[in-house]
Amino acid sequence: MAALAGTAGVAASDSRGGAAPEGRAASESFGGAAADGQPGKHSFRLSTLAPQLTTAFGTRTMATVRQFAALRGMSLYKLSIEPGCFREPHWHANADELGYCTAGEVLVTVFSTGNRHDVFRIKAGEMYTVPSGSVHSIENIGAGRAELVAAFSNQSPEDFGLSGAVGCMSPSVMGNAWGMDASALAGVTRSTEDVVFGKTDGPAEVPASAASPNPWKFAIESIPPAIVNEFGSARVARSDVWPALRAQSMYSLRLGGNGMREPHWHPETAEMGYVRAGRSRMTIKSPSAIDTFEIGPGDMYFIPAGYPHHIENLGTDELHFLVFFDRAMPQDVGYTGGIPAFPRRIVAPTLGMTVATLPRYPERTADAMIVEKRNSVAP
Repeated sequence: MAALAGTAGVAASDSRGGAAPEGRAASESFGGAAADGQPGKHSFRLSTLAPQLTTAFGTRTMATVRQFAALRGMSLYKLSIEPGCFREPHWHANADELGYCTAGEVLVTVFSTGNRHDVFRIKAGEMYTVPSGSVHSIENIGAGRAELVAAFSNQSPEDFGLSGAVGCMSPSVMGNAWGMDASALAGVTRSTEDVVFGKTDGPAEVPASAASPNPWKFAIESIPPAIVNEFGSARVARSDVWPALRAQSMYSLRLGGNGMREPHWHPETAEMGYVRAGRSRMTIKSPSAIDTFEIGPGDMYFIPAGYPHHIENLGTDELHFLVFFDRAMPQDVGYTGGIPAFPRRIVAPTLGMTVATLPRYPERTADAMIVEKRNSVAP
C-alpha cells in the first residue's frame, strides 16, 4: 500500500478550490453544462472539450449530464493512459461500464461479487464490460499511449477509487482488516481524494491466461457483421452474442461514402453515439422540434427512446460510429419496413398524396437498416 504515495504525481491545481493534495491529479476541473461548441440539443462537440483531469500518467474527458445536458441514463468518458501507467482500481456505484479500446493494449483486472477475479488483455478494436460495484483497474501494457472510450449506464456515474477508499479509513481500521499493527501503515497516503491515474512500481506481469477468452471481454471487430451490404456494415455487441451485458450494448457501425443508416427509431431504447472516423449529418425529431446537425471525429450525440433519426455519410471515406444503447438487446423500427406495413390508401393521404401519385416504394417486410445514399445532401 505504500506504493500509493509513491506512484502519483504532485498536483499543480484543483479547480474545486485550494491547493490539491500531494500525490493527486495534476489538474482537474468540474465545469457546468456549458461546453465548447455544442452544435445542437442532441449533439455535443466532445472533440473540442479539454480533459477535466490531466496528469503525467493519463487524462480523463467526461461527458456527463453536467457537460451534455441532453443525456439521460447514459454518459461517456474518454481515457488516455501513458505507457507503464494505470487507471487505479475503482468502481462505479450506480452504473455498469462498457468500454472500447481505440488505441494501444491494456490489461484489465476485475474483482467482483462472489470473490470472482478476472485478468484479461484488451487491444484496439476490442471491448470490455464491468458491472456496477465491481472494482477494476486498467493498465497500459503496450509501448505507446492507450486510449479508450467508456460508456456508462447513468448520466452521472459515481466513481470510487481505491486510493480514496483506503485513505478515508484510519490506520487502525486498515490494520484490523489486514491483521497487522497500525504502525505498519504509517506510510499510506491519508486522503479522500482519488489518485485516478498512477505509474506502476515495476514492469507489467501479464499471466498467460490473460489472452484467453473471458466473459467480460468481447472482440467485436473480429466477428462477422450482423448487417452488411455494399453500402455499409454493423457489428453488434448485444446480450445474444455477449451474455455478460446487462443494461448496455453497442454497434460498430460503418458507412461507405454512398451509405446511409435509414430513418428509424428505437422503442424503449436510448442511443448515444461516438464518431471514430468521418463526418456525418443527422436529423432527429423530438415532439416539439427538428434538430439537424453535422458531427465529426471525437464528437457525440444522444437520442432519447423512440425519437426518429437518420445517419448519413458526408464524405467519400468510411464513416465509423460507436453506437451505444441503454438496453442489452436494443429494439429497432425502420421506415423501410414500417411504412409498407400499412396500406397505400392510408399512407398516401398521410403523406399529402393520392394513391395514384404515391411513388412505388419497395414493399419490404423487414427493415433495410443500411441503404444507398443516391441523392445529394438536402439543405
